[in-house]
Amino acid sequence: MSHVSGAGRTGADDIAGRAGSFVASPRGAGSASRWFLLLLGLLGVLVFVGLGIWQLERRVWKLDLIARVDQRIHAPVVDAPGPATWADINAAGYEYRHVRLAGSFSGGPNTLVQAVTELGGGYWVLTPMRDDRGFTVLVNRGFVPQERKAEFQQESGGARSPTVVDGLLRISEPGGGFLRSNDPAADRWYSRDVAAIAKARGLT
Repeated sequence: MSHVSGAGRTGADDIAGRAGSFVASPRGAGSASRWFLLLLGLLGVLVFVGLGIWQLERRVWKLDLIARVDQRIHAPVVDAPGPATWADINAAGYEYRHVRLAGSFSGGPNTLVQAVTELGGGYWVLTPMRDDRGFTVLVNRGFVPQERKAEFQQESGGARSPTVVDGLLRISEPGGGFLRSNDPAADRWYSRDVAAIAKARGLT
């Protein structure tokens, strides 16, 4: 380069000139770094935009769910669907429907399903009820805290006298929880998996 080897320069000048030539070379790297930071910033913007859209869609879904639940909760009570329609039951058409059962609790064992609510950790107590029409339904009798687990494990499961139960129809939750699968053999339940519970308990 001309500024390095010019006439009349000393060795020191030559070294300085060469040093200067080495300083100039990182400019390309600095430009690449700026482009990288720009792309990183654009990626961050896209992520935030995506999250914003997701939150908006989730809000719309949640408002629709609240409206649907409110409508069904306050609708006139109807008989709980029987086995002939179970295969067609889905969340969109049936969940939270206000239903009625007339029959008696079968005296079979309760199934305790792990749950976390605003009251803390504990269990949903599911008890089999035999409907007068000849089929069995699992009734969620409510939440109990951890310290009452043994009490409801030993309980035979509700009064056996004729009973009428009004409640909300809920959809089965196959498989288990987010991180843990149901273990029927060990009687550990992390979701309200109706088919698996019925099979484990021999319910029909």
